[in-house]
Amino acid sequence: MILPIYIYGQPVLRKVAEDIEPDKEELNQLLQDMYATLEVSEGVGLAAPQVGKAIRVVVVDLRGLGDEIPEYADFRRAYINGHIVEHSEETDTMAEGCLSLPGITEEVTRPKRVRIQYLDEELQPHDEWVDGFLARVLQHEHDHLEGTVFTDHISPFRRTMLKGKFGAFLKGKARCHYKVKTVKKV
Repeated sequence: MILPIYIYGQPVLRKVAEDIEPDKEELNQLLQDMYATLEVSEGVGLAAPQVGKAIRVVVVDLRGLGDEIPEYADFRRAYINGHIVEHSEETDTMAEGCLSLPGITEEVTRPKRVRIQYLDEELQPHDEWVDGFLARVLQHEHDHLEGTVFTDHISPFRRTMLKGKFGAFLKGKARCHYKVKTVKKV
């Protein structure tokens, strides 16, 4: 089932997500719904708070980048109860967008490498270092688990410049091609 993506202003996007005690059947359904939602919205990552659930579940699908980055040709993975526990000092800056903030793209500086601990779809534990674009995607999605969004990482000046777009989201206006859940119109 395609789930609506919660747009900026929804309280769940500012909550710190909780670890879960996975019920395999319910979790499998949620993961399939999140993958389907991600595909329809043409994103690369989706965190559970973006579909209204304040739990530590993220799905990443980088298969669409396989032509440019061959190691991502078959990359589709879930991160359950994920926690970034360490990061490199070295950073890079790249443009980011977000399904919960449609139409906004900003330059964000993040560490190049992160160490993440998580459970996979089979509930097997992992503790690994990731780098490159995957590290950026995981940090972006992990922000959602911590109640932050990517625009929290930009300068106050740039946030001021986006005030009109933030205001439109808060009034229930979001232009995108996928199903969304906005704040109630006031």
